[in-house]
Parts: sequence; C-alpha cells; structure tokens
Amino acid sequence: MDKKKIMICDDDQGILDVLQMLLEIEGFEVLPQINSIHIINEILTQSPDLLLLDLWMPVLPGDEILKIIRDNPEIKKLPVLVISASGDGNKIAMEAGADRFLAKPFDLNEIISEVNSLLPH
Repeated sequence: MDKKKIMICDDDQGILDVLQMLLEIEGFEVLPQINSIHIINEILTQSPDLLLLDLWMPVLPGDEILKIIRDNPEIKKLPVLVISASGDGNKIAMEAGADRFLAKPFDLNEIISEVNSLLPH
C-alpha cells in the first residue's frame, strides 16, 4: 500500500518540524512547504492526498491559496485542513472552502484524528 502524502504549508519552521515528525511517525509521507508562493505548483506536481494549511502567512495567505485551489479543476477536490491561531480563523477558513479547521495551539492527537478522517480511504 502506498503511503498517503500530506503537504504542510506553514511559515513557522517549528510547526512544520513538529507536524512532519508526528505525521511521519504515523506512516505518512510528508511534504513540508514554508513558502506559500510555491504551494500551488507543488500541489500540482506532488499530488498530495491532503493539505494542512496555515491561514496567516506572508505574501500569500492561506485563504487566498485555498480560493486558488477551489477554483482550479485539477486540484479543487483536494481535502484541506486549515490551522490557525486566529480568533475568526474558522469563519475565514470555511468561507474560503476549507474542509476542516483546527485552532492553534492544537492537540497532536486531534491533528492525527482530523487527518485520518479527511483522507480518502
């Protein structure tokens, strides 16, 4: 069975490292991306099974990335779990087309549970 690929886009290297380690322990292939500018091309070339996306990033914020994904016929069905410390992050994420939202700081078990529920079986 092929490993499921999870792309993570967050401008915080510490969060990227923790999530990558956690998800690799769970048996996933992890594709970390710290630069939001490259994320759409990376999604198109890497074909992840799921995207974990931070809302607040410099240059190209998560809600804009999500709108681009949902407008692109090739990748519009990609499951996206948005993570953010923003108080109104859930509303922003859902309006942009997120499948789920998790507030930072998040519980690591909760991340695993959400990831598994969003992945195609």
